[in-house]
Amino acid sequence: MSWLPWLFTGWPSSALSLLLLSVVGRQTGLEVVQAVVCSQWGAPSSKSLSQDGDVIIGGLFDLYYIPTAIEQDFTKVPYYTPCTGLDPESLKYMYVMAFAVEEINRNSTLLPGVKLGYHIFDSCSLALQNALSLVGGDTQSCNLTASVPRSTSYEQPGETSGQPVPVLIGASSSTIGIILSRTLGPLSISYFASCPCLSDRSKFPNFFRTIPSDIYQAWAMAQLAIRFHWTWIGAVIENNDYGHLAIQAFQEEIQGKGVCLEFIETVNKETMVSDTRRAALTIQASTVRVILIFCWYTDVRKIFLELTKINVTDRQFVASEAWSTSDNLLQDLAISKVASGVLGVAIQSSTIPGFENYLRNLHPRHRPDDEFLREFWENKFGCSPEDTPLFSSSSSNQKTSLPPCSGTESLVGLQHPFTDTSQLRVAHNVYLAVYAAAHTLHSLLSCPNRDSSPRNTLTCSSPKSIKPIELLQHLNKVNVTTPQGEMFYFQGADIPAKYDLINWQNTPEGTLKLVLTGHVDGFNLHLNESAIQWSTGSNQVPVSVCSESCPPGTRVANRKGEPVCCFDCIPCAEGEISNTTGSHHCERCPSEFWSNAERTACIPRQVDFLSFNEILGITLATAAVSGATVTTAVFVVFLKYHQTPMVRANNSELSFLLLVSLKLCFLCSLLFIGRPSVWACRFQQAAFGISFVLCVSCLLVKTIVVLVAFRSARPGAKALMKWFGPGLQRGSVCFFTCIQVSICAVWLSLSPPMPQQDLGFQGSKVTLKCAMASVVGFSLVLGYIGLLACTCLLLAFLARKLPDNFNEAKLITFSMLIFCAVWVAFVPAYVSSPGKYVVAVEIFAILASSYGLLLCIFAPKCFIILLRPEKNTKKHLMAR
Repeated sequence: MSWLPWLFTGWPSSALSLLLLSVVGRQTGLEVVQAVVCSQWGAPSSKSLSQDGDVIIGGLFDLYYIPTAIEQDFTKVPYYTPCTGLDPESLKYMYVMAFAVEEINRNSTLLPGVKLGYHIFDSCSLALQNALSLVGGDTQSCNLTASVPRSTSYEQPGETSGQPVPVLIGASSSTIGIILSRTLGPLSISYFASCPCLSDRSKFPNFFRTIPSDIYQAWAMAQLAIRFHWTWIGAVIENNDYGHLAIQAFQEEIQGKGVCLEFIETVNKETMVSDTRRAALTIQASTVRVILIFCWYTDVRKIFLELTKINVTDRQFVASEAWSTSDNLLQDLAISKVASGVLGVAIQSSTIPGFENYLRNLHPRHRPDDEFLREFWENKFGCSPEDTPLFSSSSSNQKTSLPPCSGTESLVGLQHPFTDTSQLRVAHNVYLAVYAAAHTLHSLLSCPNRDSSPRNTLTCSSPKSIKPIELLQHLNKVNVTTPQGEMFYFQGADIPAKYDLINWQNTPEGTLKLVLTGHVDGFNLHLNESAIQWSTGSNQVPVSVCSESCPPGTRVANRKGEPVCCFDCIPCAEGEISNTTGSHHCERCPSEFWSNAERTACIPRQVDFLSFNEILGITLATAAVSGATVTTAVFVVFLKYHQTPMVRANNSELSFLLLVSLKLCFLCSLLFIGRPSVWACRFQQAAFGISFVLCVSCLLVKTIVVLVAFRSARPGAKALMKWFGPGLQRGSVCFFTCIQVSICAVWLSLSPPMPQQDLGFQGSKVTLKCAMASVVGFSLVLGYIGLLACTCLLLAFLARKLPDNFNEAKLITFSMLIFCAVWVAFVPAYVSSPGKYVVAVEIFAILASSYGLLLCIFAPKCFIILLRPEKNTKKHLMAR
């Protein structure tokens, strides 16, 4: 309760003491037993409007402007400054209440036999003092001997000259509504207090309202931001319950929706000048282009004036219902450039038949006690009404010095916001509130369901003994039907939410006009976007983002330490795509697909294999054909010179067979080039394995022949050469080759290589290759070739120094060294090569080893045969 001394600053001390005593007593539950003699419960304002009746309802309206605060030290100035300047719009609300009461009194079916009266006060700065007067009655003195439960009866001890009201039409703001409900606890029906907190029945059981909760307004604004992709927004709020709780509701609605608030500026009544200037400078410096404003229209005008001074005219403002329909702002030429294009949420518009005629027929002559009408008349026509007593104002006892009116002044035909009833919004809420109160009183006083049934929970009463708890029971169940056929009911404290969506558009006169662009019904929003004129003066929706939306092909990467609306756009990795704007994740393509260059779509991968149409394939094929051609040429040379010692040496049949096998080795490499097929995959490995075994077998047998030949030169060893004759040599080659044929046959019959798409290598292409279904089979093929090659290398190495001028064992040694080196290097290269390069490595190994054998063994022989025929003699070959 630390806020009470500030709240009641300016109150009479006796009234404050009694109020504090009653509040503390209620909240603590302590019984007050000491007798207290007190003065009036807070004198009401000198200006009011009232009408007698059997039942009086109270009304609180902000009929005057709150004075503009000046920057100063508030500890050195008077604590209370009276409100000045009559507000025509609020004055209209007051007369709606008076009109509704008179209309109800003329209705024979509503409150029959009961005359409804009203007592209306201005609530500017003295809301609680006037509310206290209404709730407690106009009590001149009181003798309090014991605490009286205020929740059970409005009758006051002592002599009363005023009747307490059972229900208040008000308050006009959320803050006053909260304080009234928590402090005095009157049964009130507000027409303008929209704070979501007031929907809490456990805290505010006596509060009702005919304006929707700000929950729906905040939801509508959030939907507008999401719909128009405004992800970077600023906000200016009034430093009170309305502003703080409205922006809190908005933040809850945008949470997780990709919308962020860059700043929230608050403005205070006490420091309005500096606060509005600070807010304008913040808006100017910010990158946001859309600003929400939850303030009263007088504060909004000051903000717009500050923006006009610094020439900020390119911002899009979103208005709350507190100022979205203000005629004062719409007609103000000074702010028209800044305010153009405002998009706002407005209380639903309606009409009240007969009310315009009622307003235009108002005249001080007919209402001599109406001080508010007299002041409006003086302000509008600049004269003092004739035949009307002079009244002192609330702030001065001096008589007016205005000249008397001519008597021709009239509101008929006057173009003024006060007489404009084409779109009644808050005024219609007041109208509904009065009818809600009337129907509640009708239910309570007539009690059509009075019976003795225990199920009947509603109690009845009389105009002189109305109890708040009884009235509350009936108000909770009220279902109002106005003379216009409108029906509404309370859902707790609230009525079903309905709003208009309006747009401020330019007129030829330079002012602004309201254009209806949609409506909100609960949590359903309907908007005609084509009817909106934005702040840019066009139909192009303003852009308000911290970072531009990431285009397809990229993903959002949040910046560390910054709001989620500020981010960078990172291109998707290869094989991933994003096909929507603002995607937070890149999706990986299916295994048979790959991302296109833009990373926006998955496209089928291209089948890739080593073909005859590419440079690598052409090069390897050329090398293979060239090797086969050279081998054929050597075969022809040897065939032509087959009688010469060089050819006949060391079994010419093995030399010819070796040339045939080398030619097969060269040609088998061609089987690895081209699109793999089932038969190609099977045949290429078999041809490779058998051809190389045949080749190495010939060399092995040749090496054995050399060793046997030199061993047979020793005494007693001639039989060895006869035993290892040509037949056994041919048989040995056939035996070694048959072993490889057997291995290949078993391998290919059990688990042959098959064409397969290689998806392991990530890329835009799928490699089509022959997959080794059985690594064991392939390993046996290579292992057997390696075994023969190592054996041949070992034997050739042992025979390298035999005393011949032309020792073929030396040539075999060099050739087998090259052969083994190539295939030892082949294994790691084969395993680590990607895609089609696996095949290229194997072809290279085949060609390299084949060329090594061909050149090392046959090049020296061809050199002697063709270029040194004088050395092609037995004598020369056998020379040591």
